[in-house]
Amino acid sequence: MASLAFMGLDEIDTPYTAIDLARLQTNLERHRLRCQTQAIAFRPHAKTHKIPELAKLQLEHGAIGITLATIGEAEVFVDAGIDDIFLAYPLWLTPHKADRLGALTKNARITIGVDSVASLENSAQTLGATSVEFMIEIDSGHHRSGTSPNDVLAIAQALADHGLTFAGVFTYPGHSYNPEVKDQASIDEVEALTTACDALESAGFEVKVKSGGSTPSSQTTSDYLSETRAGVYTLGDAQQLELGTCGLDDIALSVITTVVSKRGDTVIVDAGSKIMAADKAPWATGHGRVLANIDARITAMSEHHATVVYPDEHSAPALGELIQVVPNHVCNAVNLVDQVAVIEDGGIVQWWSVAARGKNS
Repeated sequence: MASLAFMGLDEIDTPYTAIDLARLQTNLERHRLRCQTQAIAFRPHAKTHKIPELAKLQLEHGAIGITLATIGEAEVFVDAGIDDIFLAYPLWLTPHKADRLGALTKNARITIGVDSVASLENSAQTLGATSVEFMIEIDSGHHRSGTSPNDVLAIAQALADHGLTFAGVFTYPGHSYNPEVKDQASIDEVEALTTACDALESAGFEVKVKSGGSTPSSQTTSDYLSETRAGVYTLGDAQQLELGTCGLDDIALSVITTVVSKRGDTVIVDAGSKIMAADKAPWATGHGRVLANIDARITAMSEHHATVVYPDEHSAPALGELIQVVPNHVCNAVNLVDQVAVIEDGGIVQWWSVAARGKNS
């Protein structure tokens, strides 16, 4: 964690990405209390931020470990001292990747996803005797990776045949990012996991972990789950605002940008897709939002500029004024910068490195 003397927001050249520390802490504590009330553990997905300092704050707020996407990300976080990591995707291991996983197990508990007998056989062959644990991924309606809930027994039996540790089952209700089926996604994940667990337990397999969840579905997560892996709750973004998962005052990450052109109710700022990312879901009402004005919209985006339309000319900022814009998808926006400013009491108090940026394999 790099630190510096307190600096005003206007002392750094724009655009830059910033995290409001007070809002972040509030979000972390709210999620801890929500999971405590539901009697569910939480293992947040740290691909949202890729920042070891932030992951440590999540652990301080009760997380039992973290979720990641790649071996490279895991190497960064284990090196930072985090010792319980779940890679929530099926991996197809090469001998080199198997060696990297093996090295990680010297300092951390490592769990990986598997969704087919073929990928399990690949892992068994490349890893050999290993302490790596396995979670079977179930498709609960997102239709990305994951096996049918009715086809889990063959994978569990293959794990047993190879003497590998079966840790439990997991799913990702990614269709919760569609506002029309957001609430149904929570129902779908429980139904899929129930079907899978009933089959496994009837066959004599102990299911220790039932893992699921996403930020949009976290507020309706069933206590059938034993853990949730939501990640975006930490920082929020314009997508979550439109889905109703958070309010404007809950959004902790923004891009600080300068108004460089103005016509009436429309301004151009010096932040575009190369710092905010270009994500725009079909249902989104814009390319992003403005932190201080819920009715303003980013209506167009180019690489280094964005067009922001305000409700009227009087509410639009002046030329040279700094504003805070909110990306649609925080995970991709964070991945575009090397570091983020940490804001407290209206100024920059430190910088956090996005240490796992670019660790895609």
